[in-house]
Amino acid sequence: MSETEKEGSKRRAGASRLSNSGEWRDMLGIPRLSATNEDYLEAVFCLGGEGGSVRSVDLANHLSVSKASVNTAIKALKQAALVEQAPYGDIQLTATGALYAAQVLERHQVLHHFLKDILGVDDQVAEAEACLMEHAVSSETLQRLIEHIGWCQAQRGRCDVDG
Repeated sequence: MSETEKEGSKRRAGASRLSNSGEWRDMLGIPRLSATNEDYLEAVFCLGGEGGSVRSVDLANHLSVSKASVNTAIKALKQAALVEQAPYGDIQLTATGALYAAQVLERHQVLHHFLKDILGVDDQVAEAEACLMEHAVSSETLQRLIEHIGWCQAQRGRCDVDG
């Protein structure tokens, strides 16, 4: 793959900017996680909140994965300093992990709202597609989407499917 193709691929993956070392980073300045790891981070945030803790078994049940999969993902998130976990203990988000997880959740919520309420996509389809899209949209695109949704709402529904 050429450098141009690699760059285009990274941009499509939703990364916000290129660091001095050439790796893509999110708005917090940390490397963008894989979609799977973002899902784990988002799940920890949803189940335990910003400062709450989550048991591995609860995370496995929530994501419908094995406990071994949870352990593998949590190990990667610990290495990225996004979660903390004492041996055999509960999983907690670090401050940076909570911010990152909140960003993922915001992307998901904005995309779900846009798909369902602006475009009129069925709720279940909108939920599934927002979950896929949240990993690919950049911060810049998300901000423009938020602005567009605000404009639509200011136009009293002129952007709605039924309007």
